[in-house]
Amino acid sequence: MPNVSSKLVSSASKTLGLSERTFSRGAVAAICAVYFYTTVYPKVKHLIYAPPKPPTAKNESDVSTSSAQKSGDSRKKGPAVNKEFLKQLRHLIKIIIPSALSKEAGILYLHTASLIARTFLSIYVAKLEGRVVKYIVRKDVSKFALMMTQWITIAIPATFINSMIRFLESCLAMSFRTRLVKYSYDLYFKNQCYYRISNLDGRIENADHCLTDDIQAFTSSIAHLYSHITKPILDALLITISLAQLAKQRSGAMIPGPALGFFVAVFTGRLLRAVSPRFGKLVAEEAARQADLRAAHSRIITNAEEIAFYGGHKVEQGMLEVCYRRLVQQRGTIFSQRLWYVMLEQFLMKYVWSGAGMVIVSIPLLTGRGKSQSDDSGEKGVSERTEYFTTTKQLLVSGGDAIERLMTSYKEIVELAGFTSRVGNMLQVFGDVHNSKYERPALQLAAGSEERSTRYSRSAHPGLLYSSTGMPLIRGVVTESTDGSIVLESVPVVTPACDVVVPSLTLTIRPGMHLLIAGPNGCGKSSLFRIISGLWPVYAGLLQKPDISTMFYIPQRPYMSVGSLRDQVIYPDSLSTMMTKGRTDKDLMNILGIVNLQHIVGREGGWNARQDWKDVLSGGEKQRMGMARLFYHHPQYALLDECTSAVSIDVEGQMYQAVKDAGITLLTITHRPSLWKFHDHLLQFDGEGGWKLSTLDSANDATAGELVNGSSAECVSSGDSSFGEAENLVTESKDLID
Repeated sequence: MPNVSSKLVSSASKTLGLSERTFSRGAVAAICAVYFYTTVYPKVKHLIYAPPKPPTAKNESDVSTSSAQKSGDSRKKGPAVNKEFLKQLRHLIKIIIPSALSKEAGILYLHTASLIARTFLSIYVAKLEGRVVKYIVRKDVSKFALMMTQWITIAIPATFINSMIRFLESCLAMSFRTRLVKYSYDLYFKNQCYYRISNLDGRIENADHCLTDDIQAFTSSIAHLYSHITKPILDALLITISLAQLAKQRSGAMIPGPALGFFVAVFTGRLLRAVSPRFGKLVAEEAARQADLRAAHSRIITNAEEIAFYGGHKVEQGMLEVCYRRLVQQRGTIFSQRLWYVMLEQFLMKYVWSGAGMVIVSIPLLTGRGKSQSDDSGEKGVSERTEYFTTTKQLLVSGGDAIERLMTSYKEIVELAGFTSRVGNMLQVFGDVHNSKYERPALQLAAGSEERSTRYSRSAHPGLLYSSTGMPLIRGVVTESTDGSIVLESVPVVTPACDVVVPSLTLTIRPGMHLLIAGPNGCGKSSLFRIISGLWPVYAGLLQKPDISTMFYIPQRPYMSVGSLRDQVIYPDSLSTMMTKGRTDKDLMNILGIVNLQHIVGREGGWNARQDWKDVLSGGEKQRMGMARLFYHHPQYALLDECTSAVSIDVEGQMYQAVKDAGITLLTITHRPSLWKFHDHLLQFDGEGGWKLSTLDSANDATAGELVNGSSAECVSSGDSSFGEAENLVTESKDLID
């Protein structure tokens, strides 16, 4: 039997042109590789990827889960390198590279050319270094000087290419970010998305963090990952070809060296991937906790005065410390996961690969044939072997670095999956909000609770339907009014928390019909303005209204924008828009005269003065500035929500009379009885879902007296109720007047 085996080995080695020793080693290595792949690898794979055992249910209630719980579990799954990641990444790439002729594509082409040039330069430098060492061994001074001249000469373009690669990577990341930011901003400010995602939808808690840090992290990661993957692949491919050519020049075996390197690289990659932690999920959670910490700081800055008045600094400090501890805990988890992973990674790539490299270098030298012993053992032979060894060593170092970057790139790909998930989910939520698809996770989890189900059945509207997640279905009809009137037919007032404040409201407001809206806190007064303005959806019934440009809303705390004093009056118009309308600074001065604010022009240094207006102007001045905007824009309807509560009664009366004289229809929410005389209709809410519409005239003074005395009134609603809190309303009004 041994004679038969030796004959087979001898005949096969002669057929392939290899020595019997080389053929035997190759055959043994192939048999070991096949055995490992067919026997050992499946068992290791089964141990690593074995599916978890299904949990045993103690009862039927544990086994059955609601659709809301299922959706919640799906959202808790962390980002990973899967089909969903590839789908989101493909969508984002179409955004950041819109076409093959775009600016981003041009930078990408130039970046790719730089990477290819750098790979060829690396191979040339490795061969040049081998020649330098060869002539050192030969003691050939003239050739050594020539090689050193070439070395210094090639260093200039090599260093330029290296610097260009980093420069183009930064330019690529900035171009990607600019394109993605512009796309995101267009979605964010379209159809009042910036309001809806924070008030009607609950999937994005910190949109500011997503629009800034997450986009920056995603674009930087994908730009860096492109060069971190493309160049190593080019290096590995071209260096493998170069090693095979060098082995062929030495008349050695061409296949075993590259094959061994490929086997070691594949084995290392599979092992590292199998034991790699879920860095994508960890990084996404870290970004979320970082966003929570930033939001906590922002909340303190926004409400600093209120916190100072209440003395709540200890509570706020405690919340900040909790957010920071959660962030530190998450980063500690990431650091600990990376500790052992990097240890294994360095062991495989530094020591295992070094040993494999020594074997790869030695194979052509030990198996080389075709040269006489004298040629190979003389001074020339020593220098040739030294040149080969030096060149091969440098190529293997470059190739090993390339393979190492490819191995570590998987970790970066997983981290990119986390950034891609956050940015992709943000854009998906923006799209859902544009299509009036809202989700609130807290409501979905509580959709099946008995308390919420009872509340739905008690205050249900005949046309109001709920989905399985607990969100009401948007089935209302919104049309544009032809005569400028506002018509509500069986429209329920539903808050973003899905609480039905008023089950059904039927109301018609025509131009010139000045309506006063009264009622206790939380009864739906401001909610009605939000529905009319289009901020909140119409879940049922019919809403007819004129164009949104014919309505102007002024809240109790007017928003002071960043800009000049002129910008505060004409907001949201710009200076160019004001000039297009034919308005001048003289017109603005006349408007400020109506609201008794003409003195602030001289006090603050003219129309172009720029200040932090929310701090410079007092509460009453800011409210009068809001009324000045009303006179500037001159809408058809003025939606006034306690917008003069800090203004004296005499100035307030002058402004309201001026609004009526300008032909603007008043829709006013107020607790001050002094403003009733400027209105001819009264809409009263009782806070229990009931409402009543009546006229305000000289014959209706008795109604006002009843409210002052705290008497009840009949209400038209789904269920009769009284105005038991009217006395509190009037008491608050008296306190304000005093």
